[in-house]
Amino acid sequence: MNKTSVAALGGAFLIALAPQAAAAQTGWTPGMEITGHAVQVQTGGVTNTIYFDPGGNARIVTPSGSEVQGRWSVENQNLCLSTGAGARECFPYRTAFQTGRAVDLTSSCGATSRWTPISTQPMQPTFQSRGERG
Repeated sequence: MNKTSVAALGGAFLIALAPQAAAAQTGWTPGMEITGHAVQVQTGGVTNTIYFDPGGNARIVTPSGSEVQGRWSVENQNLCLSTGAGARECFPYRTAFQTGRAVDLTSSCGATSRWTPISTQPMQPTFQSRGERG
């Protein structure tokens, strides 16, 4: 991508990955630790916050509070982000993110960003009570 890449449209896309944790990840499904959570991504001195909503929706919030809607997915050991403007970038995603642990990642467009997850607790299933008699 050129200068009007996904990072330029909505901000930098950052992911914090811990390479040493790969061997300890039994039962890890890519995306499970960031679904429903946010990651701060710094590119070129600008820090944006990306919210990885359930169902593949992404929200990129700039420092000024502007919000860009997008989509996220995991494909072939990459975390891919796209916006409605057609911009798309993918980042290496081979290990789970860890809360507060920053990692530098280089996108498929050649841009390097620092990803720092705000939280990485897997979402718990929600159950609705049916009342006293089920």
